Amino acid sequence: MSSSYTIDDLRKDVAEGRIDTVLACQVDMQGRLMGKRFQAEYFVESAWKETHSCNYLQATDIEMETVSGYKATSWEKGYGDYTMKPDLSTLRRIPWLEGTALVLCDVLDHHTHEEVAHSPRAILKKQVKRLEDMGMKAYIASELEFFLFDQSYEAAHASGYRNLKLASAYNEDYHIFQTTKEEEVMRAIRTGLQGAGIPVENSKGEASAGQEEINVRYADALAMADRHAIIKNGCKEIAWSKGKAITFLAKWNYNAAGSSSHIHQSLWSLEEKPLFFDHTGKYGMSPLMHNYVAGLLAHASEITYFLAPYINSYKRFMAGTFAPTKAIWSKDNRTAGYRLCGEETKGIRIECRVGGSDLNPYLAFAALLAAGIDGIENKMELEAPFVGDAYGGKDIREIPRTLRSAAIAMTESAMLRKAFGDEVIDHYTRAAEWEQEEYDRRITDWEVARGFERA
Repeated sequence: MSSSYTIDDLRKDVAEGRIDTVLACQVDMQGRLMGKRFQAEYFVESAWKETHSCNYLQATDIEMETVSGYKATSWEKGYGDYTMKPDLSTLRRIPWLEGTALVLCDVLDHHTHEEVAHSPRAILKKQVKRLEDMGMKAYIASELEFFLFDQSYEAAHASGYRNLKLASAYNEDYHIFQTTKEEEVMRAIRTGLQGAGIPVENSKGEASAGQEEINVRYADALAMADRHAIIKNGCKEIAWSKGKAITFLAKWNYNAAGSSSHIHQSLWSLEEKPLFFDHTGKYGMSPLMHNYVAGLLAHASEITYFLAPYINSYKRFMAGTFAPTKAIWSKDNRTAGYRLCGEETKGIRIECRVGGSDLNPYLAFAALLAAGIDGIENKMELEAPFVGDAYGGKDIREIPRTLRSAAIAMTESAMLRKAFGDEVIDHYTRAAEWEQEEYDRRITDWEVARGFERA
């Protein structure tokens, strides 16, 4: 599923003065949009074919540090160029930015023009191709939660991110009156995304003061990842334009709920037959779905890094907060890491509740698909569903508690190395190591307040 806006539409808009700027963006390791603002006349003349960027964009941390230890990119290699190849199926108008269109780009080696294996879009495309070779495709929907603040990003930064004022003073889960107060921002997000070719289903208040959720229609895996990346960028831009700030930090405050990105998955034939549905199966689950979910559970620890990529991500996994702590599956049970939804219907699917709003959608989707494919290929048997409160469950599979343990599970995963390639896993292992190294040498406010006088 792609945007219906074409290069010919863009040429017409440029000629008639409606579009003057084109954003050509690649997706970096953190899932952010990185690229250039083209004068539209130049883009439609030649840049629609390709442009270039420094190759460090696929080897930096969230602070844009030139991190040492990467094989693909380094000072020793001179930080050369990558080619950015616009995928014109992603071309779209951006209603919240005046006279602006956007296109996402694949990242290619400057010399061979092969896709850069560790670029997030390439990683997901590889798993999509594996499914296609098996006669299948994945439909995915990712929900996104975030917190909305009354301050601007500039004001929040100037305050050291202290004394922030949330958009509401109380839990607003499904709360219509409170969300009415926030409609200036949320309506602009819904209508803006809809106008950008991303079909929006709804927004709602979430389970904490100032917490919001945006839901869009499911799509094939690559299109949904593209939507997800554009949604996050768009939400920030729209909030900023109205003097507000949004955070997708997985756990911004100890006393607040975490923000998740629940990922709903199902497999379909290339002819649009639902392959997870079997009306004769228990709960309507097909044998293929049993195998797929069994793969998710068997490799749950190994794929967690791609669902929770930062130190902060693991602060979200707290009992009694609707964030999971156990990597088990259950039937319509929000205490489980993996929840069966849509039972007994062709919309049957498995929802992964492990991921936070800080994940990179391309990497998360790819890891989930790789685990599920392994379950199918090895015809893994699915364990019985958990029943009851998973937070209190004993002797059941837990989600890794720290980035350190998740990174070890990733780097030691034979399944991920086979699915993604050794160089890709080594690349993201270095990213995880760096994140841990940076945290380990920092002094937190909590440490100082706890021990300044009493240590």
